[in-house]
Amino acid sequence: MKKITQKELAHLSKIHRLNLINSCTGYKSANLIGTKSAQGNTNLAVFSSVTHLGSYPAMLGFILRPNVVARNTYDNLKAKGYFTVNHIAQNIIAQAHQTSASYNVEESEFDMVNLTEEYLSEIDIPFVEESPVKLLCKYLNEYEIKENNTIHIIAAIEEIYFKEEILHEDYWLQLDKANVVTVNGLDGYCLPKIVDRFDYARPHLKTKSILKNGA
Repeated sequence: MKKITQKELAHLSKIHRLNLINSCTGYKSANLIGTKSAQGNTNLAVFSSVTHLGSYPAMLGFILRPNVVARNTYDNLKAKGYFTVNHIAQNIIAQAHQTSASYNVEESEFDMVNLTEEYLSEIDIPFVEESPVKLLCKYLNEYEIKENNTIHIIAAIEEIYFKEEILHEDYWLQLDKANVVTVNGLDGYCLPKIVDRFDYARPHLKTKSILKNGA
């Protein structure tokens, strides 16, 4: 097994270091965040840092890089107070990845990558029509991570939209039925497949499969 130390990391090229550190922590969520500016310009950007923070109240968070250059997602969500989180499915990975390009603020990534704006809520913020799972989120707070000057955005999940066929009776969403992808590193898109699902773990009791027992 190969070993790379912190000291050796410092001598890697920037690209090699980025690739290694972004992939060594494991698979990440793959989402498109949709926003709209105060002037009405729509924006769409790929993120791999969206994480669950709590179910009641329902909250999520994601990381924004330092605001040393224009950050349209940040400016828009602060201006409007809302944004959407849209899962990336296998059939739109190329378009989703292309949103990471630096387009001008007047250019909507929806138009540039041929994805469709969809409005499902009374809140005037765009969803991605092609996405199988979509969340409307309300900005709550932000925290500066001083160690690298990034920003942790905290948001409430206000509305949830999804394809009905992925919903189980216990309200678990089986994402692989909708071909939802994950991200390996910065640019590797992977298609996960459910292996098993387990009952709530209790001490001294045998682990019980939910799927294999027909639940």
